[in-house]
Amino acid sequence: MSQPMLTVKQAGPLALIQDVGRFGVGHLGVTQGGAADWIAFRWANWLLGNSLESPALEIVMGGNLTLVANGDVRLALTGADLAATLEGQPLAPNESFMMQAGQTLVFRQPKKGLRAYLAFPGGLDAPHVLGSYACTAREQIGGLHEDGTPLKTGDQLTWKGSSATPRQLPQGAQFPLPEAGDTVLDMVLGSQAAHFAGRSLFDAFNQPWTVDQRADRMGIRLTGKALNSRLGGIVSEGIPLGAVQIPPDGQPIILMNDRQTIGGYPRLGALTPMACARLAQCLPGTKVRLQPISATQAQAAYRAQLLKWQ
Repeated sequence: MSQPMLTVKQAGPLALIQDVGRFGVGHLGVTQGGAADWIAFRWANWLLGNSLESPALEIVMGGNLTLVANGDVRLALTGADLAATLEGQPLAPNESFMMQAGQTLVFRQPKKGLRAYLAFPGGLDAPHVLGSYACTAREQIGGLHEDGTPLKTGDQLTWKGSSATPRQLPQGAQFPLPEAGDTVLDMVLGSQAAHFAGRSLFDAFNQPWTVDQRADRMGIRLTGKALNSRLGGIVSEGIPLGAVQIPPDGQPIILMNDRQTIGGYPRLGALTPMACARLAQCLPGTKVRLQPISATQAQAAYRAQLLKWQ
């Protein structure tokens, strides 16, 4: 019997193999990578009984990504609603489902959110590079071809385990998909916030920002009333996930999973991990608001989310 697999019949614009990220290599200039919406990613693995860190597929926009199965397999789909269909029938996000031999799975376009996660039994089988399966285009590492490129037509996806007993999401499981109106993004202020004018600090938290078209896995620009820092440029320093940089034009750049490891623009602070996951699901044009919270509050919210998987 041949090995069960999914074949990419048509590649979408951006389907990447991701795990929780690549850590301990920042001193080499290698970025973190990993699933941008880490919450939806982990729930996808949870639904199949996988380790929460198992590699899965991050699908951006959909773009008619088409996968064909050569055998029966149970998969799990979470995150954005990309109008996915199995043999032409709509698939509900945030559930596991059976895909049978010869069936076709298609991801079309965003109905809500931006990134969907498709998990496989035991996790996807892919090259392990520098301690991670994460696919990072900027550094040309990871992925099926070990060069950071997304899935291509003709690629074949295999997995490490066998189908497990399906799970249902527990009551209260939450996904950070943007809702109608302004999406609130919690942010912890940094030490450089004191160098921003009082008016800029007021504007930062009391106006809606718009997610710009200039958005990718490296960074997401917000547009609105310009913010001004008295610092100008600074000596380059390490950049954490969610860092809110303010370049000379005063329009914030939120640095995401594939960010550079150091940078020299003043930083207002950093989004919390929960807010980064929420922002990763925002389409260009989405209105967001920055909300300052304490580091203690951010840590408590993060721990509460981790406890959901205990």
